Amino acid sequence: MAVTIEELYRNYGILADAKDNLSQHKDAYQVILDGVKGGPKEKRLAAQFIPKFFSSFPELADAAINAQLDLCEDEDVSIRRQAIKELPRFATGENILRVADILTQLLQTDDTAEFNQVNTALVSIFKSDAKGTLGGLFSQILQGEDVVRERAIKFLSLKIKTLPEDVMTKEVEDYVFAETKKVLEDVTGEEFVLLMRVVSGLRVLQTVSGRQQLVELVVEQAFLEQALNPADPDTVDRLLQCTRQALPLFSKNVHSTRFVTYFCEHVLPNLSNLTTPVADLDIQLEVLKLLAEMSPYCGDMEKLESNLNMLFTKLVEYMPLPPDEAENGENAVSEEPKLQFSYVECLLFGFHQLGKKLPDFLLDKVDAEQLKDFKIRLQYFARGLQVYIRQLRVALQGKTGDSLKTDENKIKVVALKITNNINVLIKDLFHNPPSYKSTVTLSWKPVQKMETAAAAAPKRPSGEEISPGSTIKKQLPVLPRRDARQIYNPPSGKYSATIGTYAPETRGGFRGGRGRGFGTRGNRSRGRIY
Repeated sequence: MAVTIEELYRNYGILADAKDNLSQHKDAYQVILDGVKGGPKEKRLAAQFIPKFFSSFPELADAAINAQLDLCEDEDVSIRRQAIKELPRFATGENILRVADILTQLLQTDDTAEFNQVNTALVSIFKSDAKGTLGGLFSQILQGEDVVRERAIKFLSLKIKTLPEDVMTKEVEDYVFAETKKVLEDVTGEEFVLLMRVVSGLRVLQTVSGRQQLVELVVEQAFLEQALNPADPDTVDRLLQCTRQALPLFSKNVHSTRFVTYFCEHVLPNLSNLTTPVADLDIQLEVLKLLAEMSPYCGDMEKLESNLNMLFTKLVEYMPLPPDEAENGENAVSEEPKLQFSYVECLLFGFHQLGKKLPDFLLDKVDAEQLKDFKIRLQYFARGLQVYIRQLRVALQGKTGDSLKTDENKIKVVALKITNNINVLIKDLFHNPPSYKSTVTLSWKPVQKMETAAAAAPKRPSGEEISPGSTIKKQLPVLPRRDARQIYNPPSGKYSATIGTYAPETRGGFRGGRGRGFGTRGNRSRGRIY
């Protein structure tokens, strides 16, 4: 016979009045537990009464948790919410892991209010026992159904960074890092990005050694020990995703050498054959941008001369020779080659950065004919630059504020920055011997307001005239703001309309099973495993 409202209130009164003798009224608590078998009103009362006296009847702990769990799965959403709201009261001692596991599984709900209630409950028990809560979360991430795993990872990526230091102690952060490394053995592309966001924000890793550990984690996922298959879009996409995650970690003390080496040895030789699963992505330019951004942090390189030569060869490909003159001595306009400014900026910057490590490369490692050919290409490109720079300055002259924010003018401002950068770097190479002293900020990097104003001025100083305290500012990868790099905003092609489009970091998944990393995980549907 089902328990009635009256019986629930009567037995609640018995327990409430018992005070120090609660344990002697086990039968009264059992009546309350049986309330979960009643109607909606009885269930709502049971959801409130069961946790209130839970701690006084350890011998009925399993029965109490199971009864509350039944209410968490009730058909009536209001009953479920009430039961979920009270779940943190069961999270004591050895029960914390089980309650965290239950709440993690409940993240799969599609009801927004219920989902928010689960989130609130998880945060609540996090603050009382962070490590125990993490145990439940990671248990489901490693073994739970895919929808639960996905939402648990997102929960961690959003909530961990909001918790105070007295909750996220060194011991807890070490645990997060250790468990995350286990999860990374088998992840999708989106999961990898989210998990890197989790560990990158850990205070315990905000040191040089910590950043180095994070780089090692990314290196393992990037498969840098394997040759690149340019025809496999997922392999290429995985490399790009890993490189983007590693970029904010590089510094003068944490080197990008292995990534730069891999790009020079495996990516540049296959540049024209690269494929991507991302629609409308200029994969060649994307790769060159990443290489350019990494190059300032490259350390000692075993095959420096060989890699510089590859960069040099690729740079020459994008710097055309002057067109042959027609018989009447005039240039054949129809044969005027296109100047790929965006590509050249990246390659020239990378060559300039690595060239600092071998400053005699152009004099001693390149034969006289090659050097002569290269200088002819540089001169031709420089002439084209000057014409384009003048046109851009005239077009932007007198424009300020909102007038610079139109799509057309945004393109012109970025184009002016690209061409000025190339101009500065070319001047360095024309020195005798070639110089590698000038510093420029890549065109897609954050622009200071003073630079934008200068771009709109009728007469903008060249990069050589800019003082070290103005635009020449080294971009350091500050870890606490790593999430600010979620949007990658590059110029594209020859200043096409896509120059200002965004290319999100978390594009697509990584398909095709591989023994570890970025594989397609097996379906772990196990049903209820509380």
